[in-house]
Amino acid sequence: MSGPPPVPPVTNPGVGGEKVKIDSKAIALTAVFAALYAVLVLALAGISFEIVQVRVADALIPLSMVFGLPAVFGVTIGGAVANIASPMPSVMTDVALGSLANFIAGIVAWKIGASKVKKNLNEFFGCLTATVIITFIVGTYLAWLTEMELWIWWLGIGIGSIISITILGYILVRILQRLAAKTSFT
Repeated sequence: MSGPPPVPPVTNPGVGGEKVKIDSKAIALTAVFAALYAVLVLALAGISFEIVQVRVADALIPLSMVFGLPAVFGVTIGGAVANIASPMPSVMTDVALGSLANFIAGIVAWKIGASKVKKNLNEFFGCLTATVIITFIVGTYLAWLTEMELWIWWLGIGIGSIISITILGYILVRILQRLAAKTSFT
């Protein structure tokens, strides 16, 4: 008498039948980034939803250069969750476009920061690029939603993003890069 028939590998027939691989570390990191982003925005709502939006949570966007896609997906999901509390005229627009801005900024920063040549300069440039992306996407749709002058929102979002992404985000990336050099946590 023989044993039970062998169990076939799990496949995903919708995507060519490749084996499905679930990376629990990436899922956990995504969840941590999403929760941290949402909590920081909501805990600091007084400075997160103003014309000059110093979203301290946006300092997590450059961490895509350290953690890759889990950070990108985390700040995207966290942005969507946090913007549910938005005081803007259209919460759904803020949820959709705000999280899209985080996604694009995270992806672009990740790609820029991936270069091994002139790493510090690339990381700073990645932060600066993410700042520009957030400023123009968020500033543009908020000007449209509030019917205020575009330059006012660009200036306000730009100032806040320089503080949170370019300054705080870059400092955070450098600290984590130094820690990574000493230990292996990524």
